[in-house]
Amino acid sequence: MKLHATITGAQVEIEIREQNADVFAVVDGRRYELDVSQSPPGNYLLVHEGRVFACRVDGRPESGSSLNVSVGTNAYAVTLIDPKRLRSAAAFGTDSDAAAHIVAPMPGKVVRVLVAAGQQVEAGSGIAVVEAMKMQNEMKSPKSGTVVKINVEVGVTVNGGDLLAVVE
Repeated sequence: MKLHATITGAQVEIEIREQNADVFAVVDGRRYELDVSQSPPGNYLLVHEGRVFACRVDGRPESGSSLNVSVGTNAYAVTLIDPKRLRSAAAFGTDSDAAAHIVAPMPGKVVRVLVAAGQQVEAGSGIAVVEAMKMQNEMKSPKSGTVVKINVEVGVTVNGGDLLAVVE
């Protein structure tokens, strides 16, 4: 599974493959082979090259949502973005009370902005259209609510994972 991630403000590419209790990961070109075990929900023990790391994940690992991840004494704000799931509203889970962050699935150009800040939208409503590789991708609201922020305008070039809009 290939993902885009923002880890404490830095954008990285992640590829993850699971095989039984082992996780094989490539993070910005660095390869990791981890033995992973979960104790209480959200708490994990990671073993890498004989070293053991205690890890805690606060939040649900859904595409576009923020997580707080602690590894040992270090804390990180992490947002995972699965480009394949961003194209449909179902990716975010529409029953959430949290703000929904609509992000660009890949680098491209904004060709249409379909809403304005303050506008009420329904789950599945179009927010913006991003053109990438000669294809237009309509980014949809994962939930009903109010558009509280529009970060783009027509003609702007965006990178994968860039925040387009926020719906609360």
